[in-house]
Amino acid sequence: MREREIRAEQRHLDAVYRRLAEKIHEAEFLMADAAKRAQVGTPGALAERDAQVFRAGVHLNRLNSEFEDFLFGRIDLLPGKDGERGPDGAYTSVEPADDAVRTAVPDGTAGPGDPGTAVADIAETLHIGRLGVLDADYTPLVIDWRAPAAAPFYRATPVAPGRVVRRRVIRSRGRRVLGVEDDLLRPELTAYLDGEELAVVGDGALMAALGRARGHAMRDIVASIQAEQDEVIRAPAVSVTEVEGGPGTGKTAVALHRAAYLLYQDRRRYAGGILVVSPTPLLVSYTEGVLPSLGEEGQVAVRALGSLVEGAEADTYDEQPVARVKGSARMVRVLRRSARGVLELGSPEAGGPPERLRVVAFGARIELGPEELRDIRERALGGTAPVNLLRPRARRLLLDALWEHSGAPRRYPDPELAAEARQGFDEDVSTEAAFTGFLDAWWPELTPRRVLAAMRDEKRLGRWSRRILQPREVRRLARSLARLDDGGAGPLSVHDVALLDELRVVLGAPARPREAETAADSWGLDQLSGLEELRTHAERTAGRAARSERPAEERTDYAHVIVDEAQDLTPMQWRMVGRRGRQATWTVVGDPAQSSWSDQEEAAAARDEALGARPRRRFELTVNYRNPAEIAELSARVLALAMPGTRPPTAVRSTGLVPRFAVLPDGGGEGGTGRGTGRATARAAARTAARDLGGAVRAEAERLLAEVEGTVGVVVAMGRREQARAWLAGLGDRVVALGSLEAKGLEYDATLVVSPAEIADESPAGLRVLYVALTRATQRLTVLSGAKDLPDAEGVPDLLRE
Repeated sequence: MREREIRAEQRHLDAVYRRLAEKIHEAEFLMADAAKRAQVGTPGALAERDAQVFRAGVHLNRLNSEFEDFLFGRIDLLPGKDGERGPDGAYTSVEPADDAVRTAVPDGTAGPGDPGTAVADIAETLHIGRLGVLDADYTPLVIDWRAPAAAPFYRATPVAPGRVVRRRVIRSRGRRVLGVEDDLLRPELTAYLDGEELAVVGDGALMAALGRARGHAMRDIVASIQAEQDEVIRAPAVSVTEVEGGPGTGKTAVALHRAAYLLYQDRRRYAGGILVVSPTPLLVSYTEGVLPSLGEEGQVAVRALGSLVEGAEADTYDEQPVARVKGSARMVRVLRRSARGVLELGSPEAGGPPERLRVVAFGARIELGPEELRDIRERALGGTAPVNLLRPRARRLLLDALWEHSGAPRRYPDPELAAEARQGFDEDVSTEAAFTGFLDAWWPELTPRRVLAAMRDEKRLGRWSRRILQPREVRRLARSLARLDDGGAGPLSVHDVALLDELRVVLGAPARPREAETAADSWGLDQLSGLEELRTHAERTAGRAARSERPAEERTDYAHVIVDEAQDLTPMQWRMVGRRGRQATWTVVGDPAQSSWSDQEEAAAARDEALGARPRRRFELTVNYRNPAEIAELSARVLALAMPGTRPPTAVRSTGLVPRFAVLPDGGGEGGTGRGTGRATARAAARTAARDLGGAVRAEAERLLAEVEGTVGVVVAMGRREQARAWLAGLGDRVVALGSLEAKGLEYDATLVVSPAEIADESPAGLRVLYVALTRATQRLTVLSGAKDLPDAEGVPDLLRE
């Protein structure tokens, strides 16, 4: 029966690809036809040709895309209550007709009390795929998974099946059907399709999908979206959609599929204007293949928090005490003070701020001294505009003061003569080399990196942050910035990137170079003259890209913003993300129980500020599809310590594989020494302990590699990341070492968690971080303990005991 059903699906898939070949031929014909219009000289004809080429090219690109599982689903439906068809050719009715199910008595001899058998005929079969395909008669061969007609494939359950009798997941590679898995949603019903009883193949589509081995890239879940996930994906894009869910509930996958759905629903509004923000580059690389697999390549910007600012890329890590300072909302005030403080330092090229301004006007020397200059600076900074944008105000105040010192107001009592003299005075003085040189040195244009670099000086930073930061916080912050040079070049952390973005607002953009102004003026002239109309779409796109100061991929204002793992954003990061969605609708996805930020109330306030007064709609995902029940039960013990009273998501399956506990042979690995031990002996003991721990980690990783077909993740405390990578060298690309904060959102067939106590002690949010580490595995979990974990006789560490 399985082979027969596979052959039936293969015949349908063959028909789909034949139709796709016809559509590709049609698109190629349109492209060729448009090229023949090249000699038509009217602007209207050129615009029509341009639009046709663009539409045909986009369509051709989508049709030529190679998808794994292009056709992945099928639903067999009862007759509906009405006979109306939607735009995709499918019937719109959700509920079955009143007479869709009938009672049959096989031999016709049933007595009055015999119920008989419930039977029905399948009235409609819909195949679900990544793109919609109609045949020549506009009958649907494939329904796009985002279309309303496809919703029952995801929404129907045995409790509320609607018209769906059988749901089938079709697994294929290229153009070949490999297998099918069926879910019977009306088991009490005997259904017939073309006169034959409906077949049911396999043990269930969801369980088959969950049992597949993982790779190092996230797969889309388009074939196995569940009802509560589909409700989030298809939610209207109004205001703010908030989604909470524990580990394994599919939050990240739901967020990415929602981006594809929004593009399908309103492409004109959202094309190129959706931003997905992920916490780490690892999660970005893990998820980057999902949207192309859904047919939306290049339409959504997926960025890590450390990559949101132009010209900056996070490539180092701040220890938790430093991260807590940099992420705090208090840094807004520190940065504002620092920007003005750096301004007072003057231009580094001039060796500091000049103390006097001397110019020649009306045949005499005019001078402004230190006190007058200080007063002018304070008056100029009294405004609320960004520091760089206050420079014209400072320039005007300097000219006002020089005009007063020249005595000219007394010499020109007539207002008209005074105005004329003042105009000439300003022109003469403002072009004098002494004045322009002074202004450049006294009010230099500041860059965010220069201000951040100036904060390396602990004494200066202490003055700028007085009554805001504690002395120990000032010390930690200054030392962490010591890795930057005088211009601010050097390694940046994800928290530094948020500070740079804040400084970009505090300072304002410096004046553009003259070449950029000329190019911009030229572009405006083209627009006014109508010359743009005579160019092709490709020419306009290339021209604007060449003239633009900011590339299109670095836009900072989006139509929809999706924030993944939102519980980890610091207040400063919320401010950074909020600036990119001032006019946007939002989808915010997270789980408070997995938060690595210590002050959740402060983060919540920053989140509310970023989202503004927009109405909010809240969803909760409650089912854990990743972890078997055995692993979920163990992680729930840590959740009870981290956030008492929080209910974990319900695991949907059990494998019978209980977590394994292992202990270092001597309980070492912590590197501790006795009080009287000498330094050389202490260093030797530390090296031995690290070597023992490394050997144990490698041995356990090798064990897990032999037990699973897919990937193995080794999670260690952040301070051990480099050590762990060295321990695992040579084991192949199926195993990866990662710090505890890097594990967020990722999943592996097997996970090795090294020293739970060490992870828990990293920060005030350490228990929540440990909870994340324990919930990464889809099949097997091993916990390796050292002496610090206080393991019992069976190797179970103190934090994981009941």
